[in-house]
This record gives sequence, structure tokens and C-alpha cells, in this order.
Amino acid sequence: MPDDLKSSVIKTNRYELDLNPAYHQLTAHYKVAIVPARHYKPKDKSKAEVVVQIVERWIMARLRHQTFFTLASLNQAISLLLEDLNSRPFKKLPGTRRSQFEQLDKPQLRGLPQSPYEYAHIKKARVHIDYHIEYDKHYYSVPHHLVKQAVEVQATASTISVYHQGQHIAMHPRSYRQGGHSTFTEHMPQAHKAMSEWTPERFLQWAAEIGPETREVVNHILREKRDKEQSYRRILGLLANVKKYDRDRLNNACARALLIGSPTASSVKPILQNGLDKAEVEPIPVEAKDDSQQAHHENVRGADYYH
Repeated sequence: MPDDLKSSVIKTNRYELDLNPAYHQLTAHYKVAIVPARHYKPKDKSKAEVVVQIVERWIMARLRHQTFFTLASLNQAISLLLEDLNSRPFKKLPGTRRSQFEQLDKPQLRGLPQSPYEYAHIKKARVHIDYHIEYDKHYYSVPHHLVKQAVEVQATASTISVYHQGQHIAMHPRSYRQGGHSTFTEHMPQAHKAMSEWTPERFLQWAAEIGPETREVVNHILREKRDKEQSYRRILGLLANVKKYDRDRLNNACARALLIGSPTASSVKPILQNGLDKAEVEPIPVEAKDDSQQAHHENVRGADYYH
């Protein structure tokens, strides 16, 4: 039963409470209920304030003229006076503080949780169109059906937990790499799951089954410094030509694309459309030509131009 301090109660009225999420999480971890004191109702407050006054009178005041040189000796003196205080009979009630504790409090005590409470920073977030939420400049995935929904993020030093309408929906190991992504396959749409299973080795093996020239074109696309997803889509577009043309034609078209120095999916497609893969291609010899064999042109100045 705390006061209405901001660290525990953000906003209160006669009927509803707006509790500090971190404080509420702490009490939930230790299974303790929160019932803040009402405004201007001093009788609602805990008796702990009176107990502080009693300790000041019966322990601190009795030690005020003594000097202690170690913490251990001070604690020993306090423990003796504390035992005396707890064994002192009440003036208006039967028994002592010790007997009341043994009779009322001790039977209700529970053991502590197996793991201690770990502070979590709590904030609101909205799920991006790519089914990720951002925390501390890193992106964490959530189930894709929650796109554009508001969620609650609870971040500890080691984990990121995400809640939607009070339900726990995702947990990630916390990453401090800014701009990075932490993505679970089960959070992806079906189409994205298939994409996550693609690897360069898988594409190269698929292309090798069509022919060595096709594999070489795919290998060239993979080596280009482009986004990996874009490269995969271009390779899929290249290999999809098998559905319309047979494997031999696709492999021949890739051979022609390699010959003309343009091993790309956009070059292979028109080769197939125009049937150039069926034509026999002769290598173009590269021969050094003398200046005397070059055709005369008015823009060619010649050696006599220079002095």
C-alpha cells in the first residue's frame, strides 16, 4: 500500500489506477498486490512509518553515545537491541512483535522466485510493414499478422519481449548492433519463409542441373555487389525460362550471353525470345590493326598533326 508517488502510481482516482509498468511488473514477479493509499487518507498508509519512529527511539537513541569502528560491531549491537525490541510486550495488545509475526505473518510467507527480478524498460511501439519493431535502433520480428498494430516492448539487458493486448507474442535475445535485424522464420509470411530458405549453393546446384553455362551466369549474378534478395529474384527470373523454353535452349542462351560479355538475366531473355540461341555463333577474332589499315576520317588527325 504505497503513497501516490510517481515511481509507483502514474495517475489515480477513486476507481481506477494507472500504475507505473515497471513497478507493476516488479510486484507481479513477487506476486504482490498494489493498493495505493487514497488522497488525504492517512489511515490508509502503512504502519511502517510508526515502526521507523519506534526503531529510532529504542535502538538508534540508545546507541547515540557509542562509537563503532567496524560495520560488524555496529550490526552486532543493533541485532541485540532489535531482539529486545521484538520481545518487548505491547502496551495495549496481547503478545509481542515476535509472537505476532510467528502467529500471523510467518504462515503466509512464500519462498522467493527461482530467478530474481530483472529490471525491464517498457515502451510502446508500432509494428512496421515488414513485421518488425524497432528498439534502440535494432529491429526485431513479430508475427506478420500484427503489421501496423501497437505493441508493448519490454527490454532487459539480455532479452526483448513483445506483448500485444497483454499476450506474450515474441521474445528475442537483445542485440546492440544498430541497424541490424533479428528475424524468426515463424514470424514470416509463407512467401517470405520460402525466400529465407534460399542460399547461393542451392541456386548454383539448380543451375548446374540445367547446364554449365547456366551455372556460370548464375554465379556471375551472385558475385555482383547487389542486395542478396534482389540477386535471388533475378536468378529466379532467369531460371523460370525453363517453364517456357527447354533446358537446352536456356543453357545455349546463357552460353551466348557469356560470349557477348553480358551474363545477365535481362540479356538471356531477349536471346530466347528472338531465337538467337538456335543460331550457331562463331567467336569474333580480336586482331591488332595497323594505323595504315584504318579508314580515313576527317576526325582522325594523324601523326602529322603533332609537332
